[in-house]
Amino acid sequence: MAPPLPKGGRRVRVNGENLGVAYNLEDLSEFLRRAGLDVDPVAAAISPFIDWRGVGPEFWSPEGRS
Repeated sequence: MAPPLPKGGRRVRVNGENLGVAYNLEDLSEFLRRAGLDVDPVAAAISPFIDWRGVGPEFWSPEGRS
């Protein structure tokens, strides 16, 4: 997961393919579901397969706040 964007949200990429911008863990879970990965939002936050860049899963706004 990319760091938060200047206008909020985080880019979601799977295997180099840009899936869109998520604004929370539920959005992320939906993008992953559409990519064929059934991941619960809570599991997504702690998954070792998700690379959280810059800040962790609790941050979605450009100011570094959730």
